[in-house]
Amino acid sequence: MLNTLTRYEPLTGRLDRVLDELFRPTLWQAPASELAPMRVDVRESADRYTVFAELPGVNKDQIAVEIEGDEVAITAETRRDEAPEGETWLYAERRFGKRQRRFVVPHEIDEANAAARFADGVLELTLPKKAPQAVKRVEVK
Repeated sequence: MLNTLTRYEPLTGRLDRVLDELFRPTLWQAPASELAPMRVDVRESADRYTVFAELPGVNKDQIAVEIEGDEVAITAETRRDEAPEGETWLYAERRFGKRQRRFVVPHEIDEANAAARFADGVLELTLPKKAPQAVKRVEVK
């Protein structure tokens, strides 16, 4: 049986867009719940992990990396500049604030030899794997 309402569905999207434009606020800000997570790629080789984290719009002095055992935490914070006197924001879509990403890798990391490099909005971490320690045997007397 044919639904008579289906022929009007194409108009729904157009009408919604027209109403959205008509009643849009002067300043639009992305809700905090829409903040995108930090995107991370992790590559593994026999002796290390290499991490690539996207941090667009961040300065290197705004980045902190913490390593504890097999856990890595990357934190970055950006702030919005105030509009100069006599100017107001019409759109405010870029994301600002604190972002953090934590993840665990399969092996412990040698924190002392870890290295970080930041270029073109991408943080690259080189995280050497900690050498496995020999099993200590205890003599039973």
